Amino acid sequence: MSANSLPNPAAVWHHLEVDKTLQLLESDANAGLSSQEVQQRLQRYGPNELQETGGRSPLAILIDQFKNIMLLMLIAVAVVSAILDIRGGEFPKDAIAISLIVILNGVLGYLQESRAEKALAALKKLSAPLVRVMRDGRLGEVAAKDLVPGDVMLLEAGVQLAADGRLIEESNLQVRESALTGEAHAVEKQAELHLPEDTPLGDRINLVFQGTEVVQGRAKAIVTGTGMQTELGRIAALLQSVESEPTPLQQRMSQLGNVLVTGSLVLVAIVVAGGVWRAGVGAFEDLLEVSLSMAVAVVPEGLPAVITVTLALGTQRMVRRQALIRKLPAVETLGSVTTICSDKTGTLTQNKMVVQAVYTNDRSFHVTGDGYAPTGEFQIDGRATSSEDQPALQALLVACALCNDSTLQQQEGQWAIIGDPTEGALLSLAGKAGVEKDQWEAQLPRTAEFPFSSERKRMSVICQVQPEVKSRTAQNGLLEPENYLMFTKGSPELTLERCDRIHVGDRIVAITEEQRAQILDQNNQMASNGLRVLGFAYKPLATLPPESSEDTSEQELVWLGLVGMLDAPRPEVRDAVARCREAGIRPIMITGDHQLTARAIAADLGIAQAGDRALIGQELERMSQQELEEQVDLVSIYARVSPEHKLRIVQALQKRGRFVAMTGDGVNDAPALKQADIGIAMGITGTDVSKEASDMVLLDDNFATIVAATEEGRVVYTNIRRFIKYILGSNIGEVLTIAAAPILGLGGVPLSPLQILWMNLVTDGLPALALAVEPPEPNVMRRPPFSPRESIFARGLGSYMVRIGIIFAIITIILMEWAYFHSQNVVTEQLVRERWKTMVFTTLCLAQMGHALAIRSNTRLTMELNPFSNPYLLGAVVVTTILQLLLVYVPPLQSFFGTYYISPMELAICFGFSALMFVWIEGEKLFVRFFRKRA
Repeated sequence: MSANSLPNPAAVWHHLEVDKTLQLLESDANAGLSSQEVQQRLQRYGPNELQETGGRSPLAILIDQFKNIMLLMLIAVAVVSAILDIRGGEFPKDAIAISLIVILNGVLGYLQESRAEKALAALKKLSAPLVRVMRDGRLGEVAAKDLVPGDVMLLEAGVQLAADGRLIEESNLQVRESALTGEAHAVEKQAELHLPEDTPLGDRINLVFQGTEVVQGRAKAIVTGTGMQTELGRIAALLQSVESEPTPLQQRMSQLGNVLVTGSLVLVAIVVAGGVWRAGVGAFEDLLEVSLSMAVAVVPEGLPAVITVTLALGTQRMVRRQALIRKLPAVETLGSVTTICSDKTGTLTQNKMVVQAVYTNDRSFHVTGDGYAPTGEFQIDGRATSSEDQPALQALLVACALCNDSTLQQQEGQWAIIGDPTEGALLSLAGKAGVEKDQWEAQLPRTAEFPFSSERKRMSVICQVQPEVKSRTAQNGLLEPENYLMFTKGSPELTLERCDRIHVGDRIVAITEEQRAQILDQNNQMASNGLRVLGFAYKPLATLPPESSEDTSEQELVWLGLVGMLDAPRPEVRDAVARCREAGIRPIMITGDHQLTARAIAADLGIAQAGDRALIGQELERMSQQELEEQVDLVSIYARVSPEHKLRIVQALQKRGRFVAMTGDGVNDAPALKQADIGIAMGITGTDVSKEASDMVLLDDNFATIVAATEEGRVVYTNIRRFIKYILGSNIGEVLTIAAAPILGLGGVPLSPLQILWMNLVTDGLPALALAVEPPEPNVMRRPPFSPRESIFARGLGSYMVRIGIIFAIITIILMEWAYFHSQNVVTEQLVRERWKTMVFTTLCLAQMGHALAIRSNTRLTMELNPFSNPYLLGAVVVTTILQLLLVYVPPLQSFFGTYYISPMELAICFGFSALMFVWIEGEKLFVRFFRKRA
């Protein structure tokens, strides 16, 4: 057997018969492989382990942080500043301060990016440590990593599959595959089948897969794929092939840095050239100092820290709304989402089967109630009815309670099921009519049973009738019992064909062909509405039937009726979907479940209209990627999909320019979660693999939480834009003021690098942090999402920063000119410089406080806003003003920051000029409001 002799594991193993599979794998169903052959195959195929491709090392991630263009410019400024200070015999405090800022920003970036992906490690945990195999004709246990194609595995309940395999034989085998396929129920396996090649992964019931778990029965299977050749391996390969893209915020910050640095360098060149032309080459060193101050002024040193804190605050608010953010930039990214691709089970639905419809041959009942709580009504045409007045319904409910292996109980105020969710729904249904399982089992104790089998698709229980309860069973609509009663439930079609009588009202009559057709029609109607339908029947018995006599005993039954159940939608999801629509976000359902169920849930929740198309995995498989891209805007329901399908759907939506949030809980969801712009894992039902591949985890597994988190994301993005306007408007004013000093012929640089750092970190930073917690705007979820690809300067932000920066500069330059000549009466030139520079420094800082108060709203005046809706901003303005005054009037701080005492009159003038900034911005709002009214 050569390395290329194995068929594609995803394509044909389910299509081959057992003998053909054994032949291709050159193995023996009874003896397995020889030890020598195992060693050869281990060398050929390698160990049964998932292979990991190398990622960036921590050192590489750290180095990448210092490739940021703004940090590179600050590093250059620090080096030049240190050289100038050392040459002048001064301590290089400016260079040290700048270096500390560079290191802080680099560390912040490293901490955000250094969280290594652990999804593959979580995938590896799904491999079983030891496996029972046949080798050399003997049964033994081997390590999972030593399995090879052709090995024969023995499986039993509780075993976790260590490799993919083709079933050779099985007995009542059920495997839980929800983590891999998304199928909510355990899958009944059948070894003898060979299926069509295009059978979806979830329907390949003659195969078993690595990472899944046997919940019932036993089997023998031949290994068809190990390591990266398993379905789990294919998911690992998909996961590692998905490259992480920068988030919108990261892209915008990169764009911002490029614009700021380029603009700064151009302005520096103009100032240096103009200064040399005016004062000659001898002034070059002074001009170099001006350039250093301009470079420090243009870089918003505090912005990365403010953004990080803002995102962290956003994560705290989201946790309170049951959304855990794993990757900090995802907070802002949520605000850009245009499409939410949601799994069905547990996210849109309660993950609890709830009976919604009952049909008893002559009447249809709608059943109300949520979850497993045994409270609700039976309704006919919208009106409640008592089950006690409906003998046929009462008999059906007794069958629901007794033909049942589960238990319904209350735990900490919540009703819960121990056992199968389907049977739990039947107990809840019976409880709504007062039919209690415990009471009936005491009077009709189970003495025998015919367990469910995949061939019969039904189960029966035989209950002994106590003499004192014969009359009561008759009163509950059942035939006058003999010594035993047999209750049967299962596939409606297969159970109905075993019935020769039917329960209609309070009578038992022979069943007619017309009645059979009516029952089957009702069954199809329920199924088309997405309900899982069970048929019920019963039969009086004189004697206890012998074991294994189900084929003869399950004959001549009395038909009782149909019960239709559904994993009911979460009641709050309808409103959440409506909010999505209002906010311009399109919800899409992607599920491994059947299309009829998916369509019913989607229509009920408003995700799709009743007639909308549902695309199933088989159809998607036949589509090219281009054809899928043409269809994605038209399809809102995807059913019976595989891991590759989910990934393709996300990629197609992204190709169409959509910004995609994808939910998932299984291993199969991990590649799509990683590919999506926002990957959202389930916190309760989610696997470790899905959580590690995600950006966000829903702590309550609820779709409504995604919508709440999206609202928080929009608020965070709005606030980030607000404080970027605030910080950069101020920075542009600083740069223009510094550039004007040599052009106007004023002596020296008005601001030192240390003073600029103070403004950028403290007088900019504290109010910016307060603006980060500004309450949401009223229309935040009543507008479409802003394009995730819009420029950071879009929607007027760029023009605002330039306009306000110029006004900032004009006000300060007028003050600077006045202060310089006003200070001529001071004795020494050094004190003159210090005095006017301190007035310029103070005016710039105080003007930023007025700017912070006015920028809270683009349209409403500050006096129209509730000042206490953001008390943090008031506090930040007061604290920052006090800190600025301390720099001017406390001697040690004067010495360190190079400030000078100014008189109360000079301070009042600084306050007056600073207030003009607030007045200008408020005047702009009035101007815009006036012309809008005129229009």
